[in-house]
Amino acid sequence: MTRLFKKKLERKKGIWKRVVDFALTDVRVAAGGIDNDSLESLEERLIAADFGVPATLRLVDRAEEALRRGKARGSSGVNATLREEIAAIVDGGEDAHLRAAESGPTVYLMVGVNGVGKTTSVAKLANHLVRDGRSVMVAAADTFRAGAVEQLAMWAERIGADFLRGQHGGDPAAVVYDALEAAEARGTDVLLIDTAGRLHTNQGLMKELEKIDRVVRRRIEGAPHETLMVLDATVGQNAVRQLEAFRKCVDVSGIVLAKMDSSARGGIVVALKQEFGVPVKLVGTGEALEDLHSFDPDAFVEGVFGT
Repeated sequence: MTRLFKKKLERKKGIWKRVVDFALTDVRVAAGGIDNDSLESLEERLIAADFGVPATLRLVDRAEEALRRGKARGSSGVNATLREEIAAIVDGGEDAHLRAAESGPTVYLMVGVNGVGKTTSVAKLANHLVRDGRSVMVAAADTFRAGAVEQLAMWAERIGADFLRGQHGGDPAAVVYDALEAAEARGTDVLLIDTAGRLHTNQGLMKELEKIDRVVRRRIEGAPHETLMVLDATVGQNAVRQLEAFRKCVDVSGIVLAKMDSSARGGIVVALKQEFGVPVKLVGTGEALEDLHSFDPDAFVEGVFGT
């Protein structure tokens, strides 16, 4: 399977520097001797910065082990140990970039709860793909929010992407099926499917999402090539619960972390990867169509440790 976005979108180390300086300054161990009290304080700070319990325990255990074995001395040694371990967690490896079909349309299924910035993220992704020379179709499978459909239609026209909608209140899965057929018939490179925002606690809507996923899988072999879950970076550990619930219905392969600004705590990136193995692939940093960037693990780690 080939990959889109082989070259990274504009590299934004400054994004992580701003976010992490705001949220993670206290994670850097203060200069001086390191003892059990210092490690306990580090644990508290990691939790407060949204690293989550599993990642926090891994990091603190690794620091404690390095100190005990003499592999780390003082705060600089602990920082080096933490840096190495965080880098290992967030490294996306082969899954760092968006996957693409070897032939036929590449299909990206976009999912998420209400209000996370999903529809805006669809428009931003479409914009980047078009700028990269890809032909793009956007399918509005949120058939109950007329305002969102109209907004997406406006963006698609502005971007230069094809747009497909269904009847208001119609079957979202039928819209998706029509879009898959149209994308194949037109030789479209990438089909982006915007699904309705749904609370992860609403079982009826989650079943609807499962139906959409089945339609995609049956209609095009290997699709969806990515199921991207849009998460609001500012909601902290609630993002973990959302991802956990959605993974029971669809095979989430990557995360679009929206609203990543100075009010967000960068530790959520580590928490999501540690707990579920799902990498953050794209990061939204503003309202403009250009405000979408590939996640850069190196820049993130540098932001955490201020180098």
